[in-house]
Amino acid sequence: MKRMMATAALVALATGSGAQQPARTVQQDFDAAEQLDTGTDKAAALAAWEALERRVASRPRSHAIVLVRKSAALLALDRKDEANAAAQAGLAILPADDPSLRADRFRASFNLGRIAMTSLDYATAADWFAKAEAIADTPRDKMVANLALVQTTTFTDPAAAAAAQARLDPLVASAKLDAASLGTIAEAKGTMQLNRGEIPAAQATFRDAVRAFGGMNTQRIDVRDVSVRSDAAIAYLLGGNETEARRYVAMTGAGATSIGLIDPGVAMVPPDCGGEAGLKPDDMAVVEFSIADDGTAQGVRPIYAAGGGKVALEFARAVRQWAWTADQVKAMPTFLRYNARVEVRCNLAFQRPSIGDGLDAELVAWGRGKGLTFAEKPDAPAIALVAQRHALAEVAAAGDTLTALPALFALVENPVLPRDERRVYAQRALVIAAANGAPAPAKLSLDLAIRTAATADIHKPLVFRRLIEPMLAEPAYAADPQSRAALSLLLVDREATGARTGKEALLRQVANDPQLSASDPLKVGALIRLASIAQTRGDLPAARAAFAASGLAASQCALIDKQPAVASYGHDAYPDEARRWGMGGWTRMQFDVAADGTVKGARPIVAYPPFVFGKPSTAMITTTRFNKTYRPDGGVGCGAFTTNVRYKLGG
Repeated sequence: MKRMMATAALVALATGSGAQQPARTVQQDFDAAEQLDTGTDKAAALAAWEALERRVASRPRSHAIVLVRKSAALLALDRKDEANAAAQAGLAILPADDPSLRADRFRASFNLGRIAMTSLDYATAADWFAKAEAIADTPRDKMVANLALVQTTTFTDPAAAAAAQARLDPLVASAKLDAASLGTIAEAKGTMQLNRGEIPAAQATFRDAVRAFGGMNTQRIDVRDVSVRSDAAIAYLLGGNETEARRYVAMTGAGATSIGLIDPGVAMVPPDCGGEAGLKPDDMAVVEFSIADDGTAQGVRPIYAAGGGKVALEFARAVRQWAWTADQVKAMPTFLRYNARVEVRCNLAFQRPSIGDGLDAELVAWGRGKGLTFAEKPDAPAIALVAQRHALAEVAAAGDTLTALPALFALVENPVLPRDERRVYAQRALVIAAANGAPAPAKLSLDLAIRTAATADIHKPLVFRRLIEPMLAEPAYAADPQSRAALSLLLVDREATGARTGKEALLRQVANDPQLSASDPLKVGALIRLASIAQTRGDLPAARAAFAASGLAASQCALIDKQPAVASYGHDAYPDEARRWGMGGWTRMQFDVAADGTVKGARPIVAYPPFVFGKPSTAMITTTRFNKTYRPDGGVGCGAFTTNVRYKLGG
């Protein structure tokens, strides 16, 4: 049988000299490792590649091939940083001018894209998928690369997503694909159309996807059916056909009381409004995830967002931190756990200013004092990226002088820039800033960009702490009140949901720092967080004291007095379509209570299933009346009050 060209070097190693042959040839070990790759024992596959790696370590070409294959095994074991390192190392030594290794270069680039995608770093993922497409020399590889580009650039660069889809369509038309592949491709296309606002086109595409996965046959359904039916439901809802939307939701099984429900997680906190992503109360996203056996959210991906791709990814990152108890996991239907979707909005209870924006402002203010001009953040960062790179090339032609700093900073701040590239630009910018006497907060802005770009697992609280906590002891930052306060708040905010160890100590250091003024945003931020922690543990006097010290308007629920009692409940309207389809669900509602007991600004911040019970819950809460509370200014008596509303037929 003809050997793959990519393994020719390995064959040569086994046959090219007169030395005594080993009991097993390199080619035999390579074939065995490839066979293990196709199975379920990924640890055994990794061990095989690592053993082979030792045998070929002195042969760069063979070593590169093995490193690329090893990276896939590491990724399958969720060891993303090691997988990234192996793929990068393999690419670095793969001969670029050898056409027989195109498949391995494609594999490495595609693996690097997958690593970034699973980390919700869609900008970096799209960059690698684009490189994979450029390398691809078979219709199959071109299809795979363009499909991945559509899936990622839908949320980073809609125009690029449409272009990738245009390249994908003729490839699909000329290929003989099975129904499942056609359904997967149609789902990606429909999601792209949905997020571009092409609602009628999305409806038609999702209908094609539903048919490809077997139609609306309730007797045979798997997680792929669930996904595309839910996609179709969103498209019909956005098109104004609520009846058809709920029919599709009902056919996913989500909320079916005969099957069971997904419970609200014990750690299910939406992202705060404001913050690093600048989330607005009207921003909303639908996020898909699985609930693993250990109660963590896995396989998180954005589906749709009102507010743009950055919004979608920010909500998805928040969902990734959610958790359920072991008892909850046991009680939930396994099938529904593997494909859950929620509608999410940001939390208004404690709006927080962006720490990163504050540090960036310090850098810009210092630079302007040096006579530099910084451009405003572009509305379309993907479109601006080409011009930003061109601007840097022009100004940096004379070297990395102070005049290059604004161009470097613009690229560092561009959210669609790949992670590795961002790190390089931030390093260059930091060298310039330090050489020109930038203050500590300005340097910290760039230093954080460098360190957070060092790993694909930066979203994990323990990884973030390991990389960032040592900065508190670095002399330049330890001696500066703004820098140490910013680092402390970042560490607190990225701590695991529900964890309190060390949080209050860090926050009190910031709140009590005499070098920070009473109105300093970081000190105010620390006091808000202390109020939130005290409220969570039921210590209302401490919560009131911390919030009062912040100097903000005293409208937060339970920080002024006890929560107002319900005087009368609102209209309990069970949607007719949901009742007809036997659907249940829940919403987590947030609202204000005025001093006269009326409800203001009711909004669902988490809803399951999406788009089914949000409106009736809003109507019910809005018509609920609370006991009156005295306020000297006659203003809001309770702000950002949160409660769950459950819907269950016969219960």
